[in-house]
Amino acid sequence: MSAFAAVTDDDRLDLIFHALANRTRRALVARLAKGAAKVTDLAEPFGMSLAAVSKHLIVLENAGIVDRRVSGRVHVCALNTGPLASADEWLTAYGDFWNEKLDNFATFVESGANEAEE
Repeated sequence: MSAFAAVTDDDRLDLIFHALANRTRRALVARLAKGAAKVTDLAEPFGMSLAAVSKHLIVLENAGIVDRRVSGRVHVCALNTGPLASADEWLTAYGDFWNEKLDNFATFVESGANEAEE
C-alpha cells in the first residue's frame, strides 16, 4: 500500500468519531455552530493555552469538521457540517436497526402479557 492510499469512508468516520470523542472538542463544535470565531475567542472559556486549544482544533480540522482561515496573525475557525452529516447517516442506520429490534421486543412482551391475562 502506498503512502498516499485512498481514504475510505470508514477512515473518515474514524476521524470524525475520534474528534467528537472529547468533551472539549464537542464544546468547540457547539460554539462554532453559533458562527465562526477567532481561536483566541474559542480558547477563552476553557482556561487553556492557545496552543492546547489549537491542538483540539487541529483534530477537528483533520476530521474535516472545522475549517480554519488565517489572515495575518488572526486564525478564524468555522464549522463544516458535511462530515457531521456523514456521521449522522451512519448513526441513523444503526438507530433504525435498534428501533426495529426494540419494536419486535415490545411486541413479544405485549403478546406474553396478553397470554398471561387469558
